[in-house]
Amino acid sequence: MNTDRAFFAVGSFLAGTAVAAGAFGAHALKDRIAPELLAAFSTGARYQMFHALALLAVAWGVTRWPDARLDLGGWILAAGTLVFSGSLMLMALTGARWMGAITPIGGLLLIGGWAVLTWRTAGRGP
Repeated sequence: MNTDRAFFAVGSFLAGTAVAAGAFGAHALKDRIAPELLAAFSTGARYQMFHALALLAVAWGVTRWPDARLDLGGWILAAGTLVFSGSLMLMALTGARWMGAITPIGGLLLIGGWAVLTWRTAGRGP
């Protein structure tokens, strides 16, 4: 599979599951978990959608600027999304608040992915 197709597939999958997670949180979890855990779940779903859309942009970018080698930044974003959003959602679903200690690792990966994308595209011509 080409890199652009891989990022488009991962971004599409994450976007679809973010919609499902948002609906699940709004309807199935609303009256079943504590409000702060529901807020954590919603944050996870929201960040998953933001970064799913970012991966769709990465899919476009790898074909637009092949010399920029954006794949590293895209894979770091994908990993960060899984760790950040996944830890928040699992914490909300299981009540295991210790999982909140994993969330910042995902946040650092997300920041790192954006930094790599910035670095790889900065100063490049059309």
